[in-house]
Amino acid sequence: MRDIWNPWHGCKKKSEGCRHCYMFYLDKMRNADGSKIYRVKNNFDYPLQRDLKGNYKVKSGEQLRVCLTSDFFLQEADPWRDDAWEIIRERPDVAFLLLTKRPERVAECLPENWNDGWENVLLSVSTENQLRADERLEILSSLPFKHKGVVAAPFIGPISIEKYLKAGFIEQVIAGGENYDGARVLKYAWVKALFEECRSYNVQFCFMETGTKFEKDGKIYTLKSKELQNLMAFKSGLQFAGKGIDWKLHTLQTDLFDEGWHEKHWSKKCSDCSFKLICNGCSNCNACKQH
Repeated sequence: MRDIWNPWHGCKKKSEGCRHCYMFYLDKMRNADGSKIYRVKNNFDYPLQRDLKGNYKVKSGEQLRVCLTSDFFLQEADPWRDDAWEIIRERPDVAFLLLTKRPERVAECLPENWNDGWENVLLSVSTENQLRADERLEILSSLPFKHKGVVAAPFIGPISIEKYLKAGFIEQVIAGGENYDGARVLKYAWVKALFEECRSYNVQFCFMETGTKFEKDGKIYTLKSKELQNLMAFKSGLQFAGKGIDWKLHTLQTDLFDEGWHEKHWSKKCSDCSFKLICNGCSNCNACKQH
């Protein structure tokens, strides 16, 4: 996917949300070991890569979700992180979305010129249940970032974050169920309660997918298709744009950004997609019209 940047791959399981980690499952399907951590050679500099015309593959104004097959603040990645920070610094026109289960390591892993944060970086913490929400959001509240968020995925227990929303430092909340081997049940009531809290404080809320096991009105549904999970999340009505993220992205005064800012395109398939709130939009390749 064009909106994902994985500069390194592999991880160490950290908490109960990691028990059935999708990355470990998919690596096992490929006869690989998800606990082996390595720098991804052909993708490490993805935000700086150019096409045959000399233009950046990642356009100005796009968002990149970082380290979806690892953790940006993993200790084993310490030797590579400074280089990754430099790449992020070189693209102030692109929004970088970091996600971690290790907020306790963040302060010691920031670059020297970080000051009170960069405008093009959002840090979200994983909050799979109330225990981890309280643990990680307390730390997140004190970290020097311009943008902060919450990702409740896999969502494996009821969560209330009202006191953190009231504090005003959270700009985005994303929720989703668990997939693949051993997927635990996500309850509609948990998602609805978190949605209502976010709506009360005008904070963006995206229910991205139900996961394989989804309970509503006392009945558990098994949804094996990712497309169906996405569609059911959309049909739940638990999407809220809120005030959104106040990105202040800017370009450098050079001729490197000669294509202008990325414009989001939406295909017919996008009309009922639960990811629409947090997506870069359709690539406008017209492939969907060919089917």
